[in-house]
Amino acid sequence: MNLTDTDFDLFAVPATFAQDRAALDARWKELQREAHPDRFAAQGAAAQRVAMQWSVRINEAYQRLKDPIKRATYLCGLNGAPINAENNTAMPADFLMHQIEWREELEEAESDAAIGKLRAEVEAGRARALSSLDWLIDEKGDYPAAAKQIRALMFIERFAEDIESKSDQLGQ
Repeated sequence: MNLTDTDFDLFAVPATFAQDRAALDARWKELQREAHPDRFAAQGAAAQRVAMQWSVRINEAYQRLKDPIKRATYLCGLNGAPINAENNTAMPADFLMHQIEWREELEEAESDAAIGKLRAEVEAGRARALSSLDWLIDEKGDYPAAAKQIRALMFIERFAEDIESKSDQLGQ
């Protein structure tokens, strides 16, 4: 193992958006067994510290690779198109209008049925955005467009959290 390897190299998987979750899970377990500090107990404290660093590195890589948004963000960064979500919130006008409509629907929602309808719309939007990322990254290699899609997906994810909060409020 090399500390300068990408997460994909570390996990011995292709540097693509589409990943097999079961393969990632299996590789994570294998890597954790290899780097577990207890395996280095006879080699002393320094070897155990290095093993612990590797264990942390493996866990960080696993967290990035198993999450579609983190994985796409990582791929965009590796390919010269960082997300810069904290200072680049530009979105297409039609996307922003749709967000406004969803927000208005959420404010007006007074029943589980209304929340459920909105939740289903948001899940469908999320699925479309993830499918778009698969196409933009793996098929087209268009990382700048993928970065824009990721920022939109981040909005969708935050809105999904708002739906759950509203659902909890209605349930109380």
